Amino acid sequence: MIGVMKALQLVEYGRFERVEMPVPEIAEDEVLIRVKACGICGSDVHGLDGSTGRRLPPIVMGHEAAGEIVKLGSGVSAWNVGDRVTFESVIFCNKCDYCKRGQTNLCDNRQVFGVSCTEFRKEGAFAEYLPVHARSLFKLPDGLTYEQAAMAEPVSVAVHAVDRACIKPGDRVAVVGVGMIGLLVVQVLKARGAGEVIAVDINQAKLAMAAAHGADMVTQSTIGMELDCAIEAVGITPTVDMAIRSVKKAGTVVLIGNLSSHVDFPLQEVVTRQITVNGTYGSEGDYPECLDLIASGAVNVDGMISAKISLDETAEYFDRLYKQEPGLMKVIVRP
Repeated sequence: MIGVMKALQLVEYGRFERVEMPVPEIAEDEVLIRVKACGICGSDVHGLDGSTGRRLPPIVMGHEAAGEIVKLGSGVSAWNVGDRVTFESVIFCNKCDYCKRGQTNLCDNRQVFGVSCTEFRKEGAFAEYLPVHARSLFKLPDGLTYEQAAMAEPVSVAVHAVDRACIKPGDRVAVVGVGMIGLLVVQVLKARGAGEVIAVDINQAKLAMAAAHGADMVTQSTIGMELDCAIEAVGITPTVDMAIRSVKKAGTVVLIGNLSSHVDFPLQEVVTRQITVNGTYGSEGDYPECLDLIASGAVNVDGMISAKISLDETAEYFDRLYKQEPGLMKVIVRP
């Protein structure tokens, strides 16, 4: 095994450096993955300026990844060197009450790859190698590329959100905000048998993409439409308000977006119309379904990958994504 690896490190807010780091050691229950592809997440982009508070420099970011196993811990027997895998971005303890109930995304001791905060620091996948616990691994279907597999993490966010919405066949559903996650939600809704799926955004290019990816209707507002459900994927007061005012009595609203830490909430609308509001976070054992959805073409991720770049080009693309250059939906880094 090579003694050093290259990585992209956020050394201070607004500045990346390509660095050499020791190849990580692995514990007995871990494997070492050679990273083949890693997506740039919106949370990574906002980590650039420190606005999230969860990317304290120095840190190697990146959590939407796939690769090849190159080394096994002494206690790992279910996997082999050479296996093509992806993995959960959330590192869970498997001991707390939430983990025992299968709600690993809510683990009391959870950590996340590529995140550094006051509670923990976990180096991420903008690097050549990454140690991952064996219980977090998922084998890639034959024919699935590493770039497609790196999209399993954002697809899992969409799948879990739709699960939280409790959609019934034929339901009319609004997706408020059709950036990357919203576009994936649109496709998962159609795969799950939703009736009319309505994409909502103020950006015409995003609405056009939503229509191309299965939305039955595109609009800038759904207020008063009396829908069965609205899934909000932005996280600011106007869009949360719109989602709540879009559903009928006893309807359901699911909140994915968390761009703001606080929003104004139309409490009387929720109480007097008996609306159910569910939060949703990450994945809850959804990766196998996500990989199948991608492999089958039910969720098309290829059209969302706007660039495939090397580690050396990544800093430039972070800057372009931060400035929200139109057309850059998902950039995949290939270490």
